[in-house]
Amino acid sequence: MSYLLGIDVGTSGCKAVLVDEAGRAVATATRGYPLYSLRAAWAEQDPEDWWQATCESIRAVLDAASVAPVAVASVGLTGQMHGLVLLNAAGDVLRPAILWNDQRSAAECAAITETVGLRRLLDLTGNRVLPGFTAPKLLWVRAHEPEVYARVAHVLLPKDYVRYRLTGTLATDVSDLMADTGLQGREARIAGGGARSLLWQQIVADVLQLALTPTTTEGAAYGAALLAGVGAGVWPDVPTASRALRPTADVVEPGDTAELYTKLYERYPALYPALAPHFAALAAL
Repeated sequence: MSYLLGIDVGTSGCKAVLVDEAGRAVATATRGYPLYSLRAAWAEQDPEDWWQATCESIRAVLDAASVAPVAVASVGLTGQMHGLVLLNAAGDVLRPAILWNDQRSAAECAAITETVGLRRLLDLTGNRVLPGFTAPKLLWVRAHEPEVYARVAHVLLPKDYVRYRLTGTLATDVSDLMADTGLQGREARIAGGGARSLLWQQIVADVLQLALTPTTTEGAAYGAALLAGVGAGVWPDVPTASRALRPTADVVEPGDTAELYTKLYERYPALYPALAPHFAALAAL
């Protein structure tokens, strides 16, 4: 029997859940870690604590279910939003992660809003800039810890740091990039970006003076959405799902990956019917 492993890198702890082929949770485990507040309104965590808790919670569910690691067919990651994790070129953590609930970057938020203009900001990103977002945190580090900022090579979100430790891959997903960071315009899509998104990227480079190149796992996320949508009966086949999920100009017909999706669906058929209402709502958008 094969299993799915889910990992949630939360604010107070890391939770792992092991799911069997019928969609049943056969084991769960949570390992906590501390939150540090060195000053009022500050909230930080040590990314190494996330990693240790991840390892311990994974070992706990595998031991509880008497499942060998080789039986895990797929791993899914989720976690706390907005946090700023800074790595140097060697992949080492440069400072404690600044969390989503940290409020130290209020001045940076005000400066971004004043420089760009609130109306333009809302048009390009769909959001006000808030202290919880990643972009103002990065500007705070640049202003207050220039020696740290000078060594920054990679900027990650919390769950993406755990992904990096698990796989060696430095990446995020499109939804987190758009919703969590303040670094991506609101018309970014899996296969590219709209005019607003591209304009915001130019503002990030020219006005905020942040030289960033987003790297995403969009292909994997797209494949998972196709698989779940077809499996839940929302779309009859993968090409139809592809057209429904992507704008017409961005349609990409699946190639060899269609065989992989079919095999996964056959392995986990019981997981998808429960998702049908959610994907029906998505298809109606």
